[in-house]
Formats: sequence, structure tokens, C-alpha cells
Amino acid sequence: MSILDQIILDKRREVDQRKALFPISFWESSPLFDRPVNSLSKKLRESKSGIIAEYKRRSPSKQNINSTLDVDRVSKGYEDAGVCGMSVLTDGKYFGGSLDDLILARSSTQFPLLRKEFIVNEYQLIEAKAHGADVILLIAAVLEQNEIKQLSTFAKSLGLEVLLEVHNRSELEKSIMPSLDMLGVNNRNLKTFEVALETSIELVDFIPKEFVKVSESGISEVEAIKTLKTYGYQGFLIGENFMKTDNPGKSAHDFITQLEQ
Repeated sequence: MSILDQIILDKRREVDQRKALFPISFWESSPLFDRPVNSLSKKLRESKSGIIAEYKRRSPSKQNINSTLDVDRVSKGYEDAGVCGMSVLTDGKYFGGSLDDLILARSSTQFPLLRKEFIVNEYQLIEAKAHGADVILLIAAVLEQNEIKQLSTFAKSLGLEVLLEVHNRSELEKSIMPSLDMLGVNNRNLKTFEVALETSIELVDFIPKEFVKVSESGISEVEAIKTLKTYGYQGFLIGENFMKTDNPGKSAHDFITQLEQ
């Protein structure tokens, strides 16, 4: 069994446990459930940098990245730096995150927040809305076409935006549908964890123009973004490059300043 298969197996069990503890009505009564969504896709279209920064403590491939920084401090630093939005890892077992991180980031900032999670059930979308998320991630590698349609349509009914992540052309072709806002190309192979920016370049021509194009993973240099922009990418998800420093907000600020020069 691959690490991805194990993560999804664990996630389905986790969701079943959470559903037994917290009924949907509990989350629907959250003060944040009816807040207006702040559009990440709009921010990316209007931005010169297109940076989506990430809060991530660890990962299966890198182990510990930075477990000492408070999420509210990091999110405020990112917002002050001028990033378009922030991705918040909420998986606990493999990434050291939680839904508490999302709600703390929401209490500290106004910019769009993405719940980055292995979404397998509509219940997780309700959780995301109740904790202040504006965007949810769907991963084509772990979902069938009908599941992508069901989950993305339900997300839109909640007012959430949808970022759909693919790793190859077959995943992309099964995923294209009107209920998506952004299409992200993950440059990291989920089976080997190797990173190749060429993946984004190879797939860009197969992404319809109506979707905001986002390149994810392995982006650490300003020149890489400048190159990807020439291919039509408007969003760039950067996590480890900022989070491995003592001050992710300052790192993001310096990166954006260099990019916009």
C-alpha cells in the first residue's frame, strides 16, 4: 500500500469518527458558517505576484518543516506581505495540522483561506465552511470523476470556491467541469515525492482558459514564477520555501518584492 493509499484509508476512518461526534447541525450553527466568501480566484486574477503561501508544520516527504511558529503570527505576516491567500494544512496525523489552525488564521486575517486537506466526504466541506475557509482543495488522484462532480457542486452550494489538483493529463481530463474555479498542477509526484516544474508546463495547454491556472509544489525561485507566468499561470502555491525560515511573513515579503522588481 502506498503512503497516499494509507492516508486516504485513515482519512475515511477519521471522517466517520468526527461525524459520530459532531453532527452537521453542530457545524451549521457556527458563527462563521454564513460569512461571505473572499474569492481567491479573483485575487489571483488581479495580482501581480499570484502567491498563495502555506502554513505547514511537517509532511511525509520532508518530516519536520517548522513546528515552532504560531499560525496566527504566520498568517498575519503573510497577509502583511501581500500574498493573495493562505493554504492551511488541516490533516493531523501526517502533516501536524488541525481545524484549529484554520479558525485561528481566520481570526487573525481577512484574506482568502484554503483548507488543504484530503477531501473524501461532503462533511469535510461543511467543516471547512464552519471554520472560516473560503476555498477547498480536491485531489484528482484520490477521487473518481463522479466524486469530483459531487464534491465540487456541493462546495459551490455552500459558497466555497474549488481548487482542483492534478498530477498528469489523465487526471486533468477526467476533472474538467464547470463547478471548478481553479485548476492546480502539482509538480510533486505523490508516489515518489520527486518534484519537476516541467509538469506544469506540459499540462498547461490542456487547461481551458476559463479556469485560473495554479502551479503547486517545488517553487522556490523567482525565476521559476516568471517562467510559469509566460505559460499562463496566475497562481503559485509556496509552502516549504517560506515555512522553513524563522519569519515566513518576511520571507514572503522579500520574495514578492524581488518578483515585482
